[in-house]
Amino acid sequence: MVGSFLAKDLSEKGHNVVVIEKDPQICERIARTTKAIVINGDACDYRYQEEARVDKADVFAAVTGDDDDNLVACQLAKTSFNVPRTVARVNNPKNERIFNLMGIDAISSTTIIGHLIEEETTVGDIITLHLMRKGKFAIVELDIPDTAKNACSKPIKDLGLPKNSVLVALIRDEEALIPRGNHTLQRGDTVIAITSIEQEKELKAKLTT
Repeated sequence: MVGSFLAKDLSEKGHNVVVIEKDPQICERIARTTKAIVINGDACDYRYQEEARVDKADVFAAVTGDDDDNLVACQLAKTSFNVPRTVARVNNPKNERIFNLMGIDAISSTTIIGHLIEEETTVGDIITLHLMRKGKFAIVELDIPDTAKNACSKPIKDLGLPKNSVLVALIRDEEALIPRGNHTLQRGDTVIAITSIEQEKELKAKLTT
């Protein structure tokens, strides 16, 4: 889902995108719905990165649901193909420090990954990331479960979300939306939010019940 969204979003903005994906059905869907070149294979395997001409890439992004695979794929791109910039989705926040130590831009937010690929980091971005690293804020990525009756029963503005929490992106059916107060969440949505550390558990409870 994350890879499909990024491929569509970046290719529509004029970037040359090549996707390496293990699942043949997902490959078929990406090829059908985007302008990206799609290769059926494992991005942790040298031959598939070679076939994708990763040596010509400005940026390599690994966005699977497996942190180990993302780390291996990014390291392969850096060491074997000299890609100047690697970006990885981190599913377990505890692994973020390891990725950063390896010289990989690591983040859990799909939206921010897109900006990292497309834009240079601004002073504002640096300040925001610094505050997060100091432990004051957290980027939260949540899937709305099938059991979330309350979260899906009323508009976002009426959910009583914590004061220092902001929903910054909503991914639904591979489309990214900017959530508004009158939007209503649906089961299966992926929500990306920024919240204070103290209110993270409260926010998660509001969005998953």
